[in-house]
Amino acid sequence: MPKYNPFNRNIFCLCTVSLLQGLVFYGPIATLYRKSSGLSMEQIALIESCSLLLSLLLEMPWGIAADRIGYKNTMVVCCCLFFLSKVVFWQAHGFPAFLIERLMLSVVLSGLSGVDSALLYLSASPQSRQKVFSLYEALGTAGLLTASLLFSLCFSEDHRRAAFWTMIAYGAAMVLSFFLTEPPHPPRSSEEKGVLGKVILSIVKRPRLLLLLLAFALFQETRQTVTVFLNQLQYQRAGVSEDLWGVILGGMQLLGLLGIFSEELTRFLGERASLLFLTGAGGLSCLMLAQTASPILSVLGVAALTLSGSLLSPLQSVLQNREVLTPYRAAELSVYAMILDSAAVFTNLVFGRAADLSLPLAFRIGGGFCLFACLLLGCCKSKGTPLSR
Repeated sequence: MPKYNPFNRNIFCLCTVSLLQGLVFYGPIATLYRKSSGLSMEQIALIESCSLLLSLLLEMPWGIAADRIGYKNTMVVCCCLFFLSKVVFWQAHGFPAFLIERLMLSVVLSGLSGVDSALLYLSASPQSRQKVFSLYEALGTAGLLTASLLFSLCFSEDHRRAAFWTMIAYGAAMVLSFFLTEPPHPPRSSEEKGVLGKVILSIVKRPRLLLLLLAFALFQETRQTVTVFLNQLQYQRAGVSEDLWGVILGGMQLLGLLGIFSEELTRFLGERASLLFLTGAGGLSCLMLAQTASPILSVLGVAALTLSGSLLSPLQSVLQNREVLTPYRAAELSVYAMILDSAAVFTNLVFGRAADLSLPLAFRIGGGFCLFACLLLGCCKSKGTPLSR
């Protein structure tokens, strides 16, 4: 009989949690839900700004805390708070209640940032890590797709019921988190002071790691902006009927499931070639979108960028975890996240200003970001970087 490995249970539990937390049944009408509950668009924007600020403030403290109390305990606390935030959302009416819900969500997301990734990385065998990350992200996408389909079938007439069943799904995810097992950690110094300084010093000593993170930030933020916001403007520009937008969105979510083949692509091309191919393909997709007003080419351009991002994301997770050199994995991953978020602030401002001036200009800038990311990754070939291992 093969020896029981408790960390396989971690992979099962985390992947199932990802699926369950993707079941946001009110997702298609999230804004309408808030407005019907007494919020104005100005209040919604204010709540989002407060949420983002709190997330940034808590990112590093949560990372340090996770290394001290353990990744399992952090996941349990965050999943419990996640469930409670959905309870508040289900019953929320008016600005104070929705503000509380969003601030709770900020605490949760900053706590989970890096912890789920670290737990998966340490629980999987070295040979299966990219496959595990692919499955984890694919199941989250599958949950979103399932929720979108079920909303149309079951919840379109009763928005509160959609929020209720979302709460039930998150409650099930909370229960599963109690069955996680703490993986082994590298030995840490008994002196826990100065963790932030040690982590930052470790990162600053590796300029090629900063190039790697900057490349990932430029590509992923371009993908996020184009596939969530600019795509709708492009469909409008190309004359795509709004009746088809929901079908197209469903198709894009299905493409996201193909990220499960990330490991196969990496095995075929190699790590460095896969990174260059995917970021380069994303850049060319953006440049094509800048030049075309064809409905078919517009959908294909967004689809190519969606697929490139889905295939790159699991490899990015593996590489970022592999780069962790200090014993404080969650704290170091939190610093990585803060670097990525800081770059996102810059790219969001650039995209917003460019899109107001000209949609093709915004796509050209996105193409430039992706191709620059490709160039940066090409500079990461030297010995000692993750791309050479």
